[in-house]
Amino acid sequence: MTADELAWMPLGLPEPNVVVAVSVNGTTVTEQVPARLSAADFLRHRLGLTGTHVGCEQGVCGMCTVLVDGEAVKSCLMLAAQLDGRWVETVESLAPEGALSPLQECFKASHALQCGFCTPGFLMTATALAGGPKRSRAEICEELAGVLCRCTGYEFVVDAVEAHLAAGAGTAADD
Repeated sequence: MTADELAWMPLGLPEPNVVVAVSVNGTTVTEQVPARLSAADFLRHRLGLTGTHVGCEQGVCGMCTVLVDGEAVKSCLMLAAQLDGRWVETVESLAPEGALSPLQECFKASHALQCGFCTPGFLMTATALAGGPKRSRAEICEELAGVLCRCTGYEFVVDAVEAHLAAGAGTAADD
C-alpha cells in the first residue's frame, strides 16, 4: 500500500468500503463492506452464518474454519475483500435441508462432540479432506490439529473423520 492509500487512517476519516461478490454455500452474494472487515465477521454478521465460530481471532484455534475454493482456511485471518470472486462453503452447507450429512452422522455415531463450539471447525477441515488422497490415522490427526478442542480429547473426533473417509469420502483407514 502506498502512503496515499493509508493516509485516511491517521486522519480519522471513515474506513473505505469495497464491493465483494462471492459464492457462499452456492448462493452469489454481493455486498459493500469495510476494507478491513474479516471474512469471519462478514460470514457471521453480514450473512448470518453463525456456524462460523470466532474464538481466538489469531488463526490458532481453528473455530472459524471454512472452505475457500475447496481448501480449509481460517476465516479470521482473511479479509472479506479477499473472498471476492471466490467460492466459500460454511458448516451450514453440510445440511442445507436440515438432515445431517454423512460426515455429521459419523460425528454423531462416534460421540465426537461435547460442547460443540469446535465442531464446525472440525467438520469443515474434514470436508476438505474428503476426496483427497488416502490418509493414515496419524495424517488425519495432523490435519485436524489446526482445530483446538477442550472437551473431547480428540479420539472420538479422529474416529468420526476416519470412519467418514473410510466410508468412501476419500480415505481408507490404515490398520
